[in-house]
Amino acid sequence: MEKNVGGYDRIARLVLGPIVIIAALAIYFEVLAVAGLLGAALVVAGLLVGAVLVATGATQVCVLNRLLGIDTYRDRTGEDESPDPGVGRAH
Repeated sequence: MEKNVGGYDRIARLVLGPIVIIAALAIYFEVLAVAGLLGAALVVAGLLVGAVLVATGATQVCVLNRLLGIDTYRDRTGEDESPDPGVGRAH
């Protein structure tokens, strides 16, 4: 699959993913008080969302971005794919 996650999008995923996982674990270990079914749902949702954020940030591939047509990845191999022929070339 082509990479479609980059720049600030990738940084945000790699920062927020572990924070969400830590918050879910804090609820699980009762550091944050959320009891009952809501607490269990938040733990499961937090671990799942956090893991997805970390995985998509690390692999730079997001299926949801692909479905929505979002691409924040910029190829840095030196190939110019810009529509304006004058952009990105040395003069």
